Amino acid sequence: MQCHHFDADRCRSCTLLAVPYEQQLADKSADVQALLADHPSIEWLPPTPSPEGAFRNKAKMAVSGTAHDPILGILDTSFHGVDLRDCPLYTPGMHAILDAVRDFIITARIEPYSVRERRGELKYVLVTESPDGQYMVRLVSRSQEPVSRIVKHLPAWLAAHPQVQVVSVNVQPEHKAILEGDKEIVLTEQRTLTMRLGDIPLHLRPQSFFQTNTHVAADLYAQARQWVADARPNHVWDLFCGVGGFALHVAPSVQRVTGVEISAEAIESARTTATELGIAHAVFDALDATSFSVGNSPRVADGGPDLVIVNPPRRGIGAELAQWLDASDVDTVVYSSCNARSLARDLADMPGFVARKARLLDMFPHTTHYEVIVLLTRAA
Repeated sequence: MQCHHFDADRCRSCTLLAVPYEQQLADKSADVQALLADHPSIEWLPPTPSPEGAFRNKAKMAVSGTAHDPILGILDTSFHGVDLRDCPLYTPGMHAILDAVRDFIITARIEPYSVRERRGELKYVLVTESPDGQYMVRLVSRSQEPVSRIVKHLPAWLAAHPQVQVVSVNVQPEHKAILEGDKEIVLTEQRTLTMRLGDIPLHLRPQSFFQTNTHVAADLYAQARQWVADARPNHVWDLFCGVGGFALHVAPSVQRVTGVEISAEAIESARTTATELGIAHAVFDALDATSFSVGNSPRVADGGPDLVIVNPPRRGIGAELAQWLDASDVDTVVYSSCNARSLARDLADMPGFVARKARLLDMFPHTTHYEVIVLLTRAA
């Protein structure tokens, strides 16, 4: 992939862009296999590649400049803005929406926040694109000061851009490198963006997490669905379930599925999709995954899970949950990880399981990061 921002040394976020993509994929495969070298039982399935460009479904744009000339992109080391609206990681549709958002900032006279001077309002613009070409736009502001102007100009802007389904203002008052705050003001009647992956229309609320690479996310869920169907469990737990991606994909092949996620917004998203699909045997709770698991300690004979899916943040599931899984009578674990180092630490705390199969999925091309999904079953 060619990028004029990278070539001009304006943006180096894609640290591996100069490395041919085939070599990136080979290097990542070698890295994950070395990190999991203590598990020689693994059958490594072919890695899942990503499109080299136009694959990111979410733009996180720092806002700088002025209300008359806003800049959407990143800040350099001197806190000057670098315009990245035409970043090749995004689709042409995303480019067009980012241009339209810039025009809206000018129309609504929203002053960008100055990190150096600690004044102004608009800190970030967050835009999510669905597979159907619809959009969620979130404006992260220091306060609610610009909300009345946003509300005034929003109807005309939405009429001109009907592909935008959800617009909100997130309030983040602190002068810290924090992307968003707790308060979210949704300004549209529609509150969720539909991320349609195959036959599953996942609903995404403004503060819900979703994988940034829709193409690879679909393959990730499909892999989990296949392994769960092959295992034929009765009751599945999906821990760190987010908007219910894994739980809702595997639901057709199980009698019961329980999704647990600490984000209440994500849980409401999962419940919305389950209701829309008529999946009555899927239950979702806004709870801490470790506290839920360790605190319940259910046995399979009493209706507990015989298969557990985990999809934790980069820190992994941690020793407490890993050791609980090891001591439980769960037969199978499907572990989806965005950090193979924490995955390796967690597997060391689960000696009662054997890693049978694994697949690398290149969720983050042109960086050293990747996703890996591992199938674990009880040791004989």
